Amino acid sequence: MKSNVFIAIEGTDGSGKSTQAKLLAEKMSANGHRVHLTFEPTNRKIGSLLRNILKGTEKADQTTIAGLFLADRLDHLLNEDDGLVKKMADGYTVITDRYYFSSYAYHGVYVDMDWVIACNEMCARILKPDMNIFVDVPTDECMRRIVANRENAELYETNENLKKVRDNYIKAFGKLKDKEQIVTINGNRQIDDVATKIWEKCSELLK
Repeated sequence: MKSNVFIAIEGTDGSGKSTQAKLLAEKMSANGHRVHLTFEPTNRKIGSLLRNILKGTEKADQTTIAGLFLADRLDHLLNEDDGLVKKMADGYTVITDRYYFSSYAYHGVYVDMDWVIACNEMCARILKPDMNIFVDVPTDECMRRIVANRENAELYETNENLKKVRDNYIKAFGKLKDKEQIVTINGNRQIDDVATKIWEKCSELLK
């Protein structure tokens, strides 16, 4: 039985993945795990710059954005105070809302996906998820949720772009299916039903 695990929750904007990450963290805590719930981009300096770019208050080339996400991810992993490597070593179960598959899916729309994967290989060597969970929701439904819940859409949040992102997730999963543990969950259901399915899959890791 594993004492602590590393789980990445993935999905397009509007898929409900952030909600599911929180619910999974609560369930893990209720089952005796010390849980570190985190997200990318982070709230550190590089992550804050990225959030400004996504909001449109800063501008950057798409290749630069991909590089910034990598830099933010490496700091997320290796920060000596609360990096993910340290958290895992300290016995925490780590749940991250986005990890490197987000880069493959989102940046792969604009730059060569194989280049993005190669750039992130170091991250995979440093800390690979025990499970990547893809919360899959039709793009039209994702956009409906985004429009209903936010005043302003962010950089990548258009129907056309999110369709490309979803296609890229599937493409990236195909490329790395022999190297990564990937689970796809139908996210187009009631929140509790999605959470139950995710917990069923995560429970298998803990046996």
